[in-house]
Amino acid sequence: MAKIIAVVNQKGGVGKTTSAVNLTAALAAAGARVLLCDFDPQANATSGLGVEKRQVTNGAYEMVIDGVMPEKCIVKTEFGDVIPSTAALAGASVELISLEKREYRLKEQLDLLRYAYDYIFIDCPPSLELLTLNALCAADSILIPVQCEYYALEGLSDLMATLRAIKRRLNPKLEIFGVLLTMYDGRTNFSNQVAQEVRRHFPGKVFASVIPRNVRLAEAPSHGLPVIAYDKSSRGAAAYLGVAEEILRREGALTR
Repeated sequence: MAKIIAVVNQKGGVGKTTSAVNLTAALAAAGARVLLCDFDPQANATSGLGVEKRQVTNGAYEMVIDGVMPEKCIVKTEFGDVIPSTAALAGASVELISLEKREYRLKEQLDLLRYAYDYIFIDCPPSLELLTLNALCAADSILIPVQCEYYALEGLSDLMATLRAIKRRLNPKLEIFGVLLTMYDGRTNFSNQVAQEVRRHFPGKVFASVIPRNVRLAEAPSHGLPVIAYDKSSRGAAAYLGVAEEILRREGALTR
């Protein structure tokens, strides 16, 4: 039975999509059954797994707005399965307003796929609107990428306030799965200070593996590849493989 994890941060440019794509690929490479639902209209997670978004017939928009069965929206790749996004999803927030159970449209569809996967990741838009609200209602937990830069903690307070409101009103079981430090530069005092501050705010929730600033990690999406396929020897690949191993250990899938 799948654990559904929303990868969320309303601040853009924090490595959210990069993390969703590379954790999908790293866990799939370790033998887990993984699905990535691209719920961001920019569709970067879709292209990051090598899917040509202009050729998508059924994707996240058709699944949530038109009620297309989720099995018909899945594209299989060698790096894990994906429910792709397209530009059509950009209008979904407006269309959802008039629909019944508007906050739970994604949940109702992804629940039908739980039996087929170990992990379902949802790549959320970089904003706290109705698409993200659907993701938070569908998820069991959230994974928060946090950029090791100046405004990181300021944005987190808004996200935590939203999380508390969702737990009170719509999804009382929603928890923090983990906090992932991204764009880390160990040569700077500031990155270290942000890392320490995040660990202090989220005791026991921050992954030991941190994601460094890495050229290969930045290049991989332009080739339609996760970094472990683009350059497995890179520091970025090693970092995401490390996070995947932490997840599997936590879930009891690794014992050594």
